[in-house]
Order: sequence, then structure tokens, then C-alpha cells
Amino acid sequence: MFPIPTNQHAYRYTDNYDRDCVTEQTRENVARYVSATPQILDQRLEELSQEWAVERVIAGGSAVGIFAGLLLVAILGVGWIVLPATITALLLMQAFVGWTPLVPLLRRMGYRRGCEIGHERYALKALRGDFQRLNAVVTPQDREDLARFEDEGGSIVGDSAPDASDPEIVNHAVRAAQS
Repeated sequence: MFPIPTNQHAYRYTDNYDRDCVTEQTRENVARYVSATPQILDQRLEELSQEWAVERVIAGGSAVGIFAGLLLVAILGVGWIVLPATITALLLMQAFVGWTPLVPLLRRMGYRRGCEIGHERYALKALRGDFQRLNAVVTPQDREDLARFEDEGGSIVGDSAPDASDPEIVNHAVRAAQS
């Protein structure tokens, strides 16, 4: 049986320049929102939930390519079977190796991996103060109370927000989101 790699393989196959550019872009994105209001942070978080990750672009583009290839086979002849077969081979390569030749191209076009988008989301949530009281949950009863409160639609954000005007907080939030 083939070992199925984790998402870290795709990161390993991305060259350092592309990886550094994406990481720096994420830092700049977070820094831009350091002193933003919660409403602006909510808007950015909504934008991030709409952003297409590399994996999604590959899956969507592959589906379109395979469908177009099958249409070409039906209309122009069996010689066009090469197109959907090639795309299928690239999808299998993505599934088993975690990389396809499309990844570097998509990275240069600015697409990020899903986990990189997640890092920015969590850094922005940390700036918004979503996690400031997590260390207060120490006992099993605290965890049960918090879970029940959240199931009822409650929020754990306190009244005071952390001071996010220090650039070091941005770096700390990004590092925390990446770990």
C-alpha cells in the first residue's frame, strides 16, 4: 500500500522563495489589521473564508479539465483521451506525493495552501482577542461549562481587548497560529 503523505509534503516541495513570499505576505496581511476594529477583522475573516486555496484550485481546475477532455473525446474523437488521462495522473500525483507541476505556478500566482490561510485566520482571531481567556479553562468543570456556553451561542471574548499596536504581537500571533 502506498503511504499517503500529510499536507507538509506540499510545503516541502514548494521552493524557499515562494514559501518565504507567502509567509511574508501573511505577516503583512496580519500587520495591516493590527489596530483594526472587530468589525473590520470580521470582514477580513469572511474574505479569508472565501479565498481559494491551492488544493481547491487544483481540484476545481482538474474537474473542469477532465470534463472538457471528455467532451472533446465525444465530439472530436478518442485521441483526446490524453487530456483527461493526463489530468487524472496529475491528480493521483497530488494525492500520493502531495505535489503536482501546477503547485509552483499557482504559488507564484499568489494562491496559498489551506493551512496558510488558516494561519492568517487564527492570527487575526488572536488579535481580535478570541483566545485571551483560554488559559482560564483549567478544570474539567470549566471545560464543561465553556462547551455548554458555546453550544448556546455564547462567546468567550471578554470586555477588554489586548493591545495590538506592538508589531511584536503580530509576529507572536503568526508564530502561534503556525504551531
